[in-house]
Amino acid sequence: MTFDPLYLFVFAGLFSPGPNVILLTASGARFGFARTVPHILGVAAGVGVTSGLTGAGIGALLLSYPALTFTLKLIAAAWILWMAWSLFTATRANKNLSKDRPFTFIEAVLFQWVNPKVWAVALAASSAYPGGLPPLQEALRLASAFSGLNLFVCLFWAAAGTALALLLSSEKAWRIFMTVMAAALALSAVMVFL
Repeated sequence: MTFDPLYLFVFAGLFSPGPNVILLTASGARFGFARTVPHILGVAAGVGVTSGLTGAGIGALLLSYPALTFTLKLIAAAWILWMAWSLFTATRANKNLSKDRPFTFIEAVLFQWVNPKVWAVALAASSAYPGGLPPLQEALRLASAFSGLNLFVCLFWAAAGTALALLLSSEKAWRIFMTVMAAALALSAVMVFL
């Protein structure tokens, strides 16, 4: 049995900072680990679907229509900037406010459709580490690699955010943390066009 380098590439691509890492860390800090679990599961599932579709050929189809690709980039940048603003203006979680909640499972799944980092890593993985399988099997190979590895990545970053919340005891520390998270997320919106 040989080691498939796809797994190391996928792990490195998904573990490094990007929109999901930033949002999960901030969610863990704001809402705690237990309330962030639907977000974690939604990211893992959504990344699996996105990478599976890329392996089935949709990534190449998107790249062949520059106007569609540009439109998706605009939508992605707008959504990411809106989330960055939400982080920047966020206060500590208040369980009494109905709109003050982490991402739901469905919201996290849907975000992967406009998450430029996931598309970039999935496109790179499908072209750099092809398995030489028929399209459906290749799609399943990529989906399982991305989803399985990303589940552990998401668990780590949500737990890190939850642990970090213990250090954010003052309002000033909290504000600095949320400003840094918002700025990093806003920067990833700019990266959509690079």
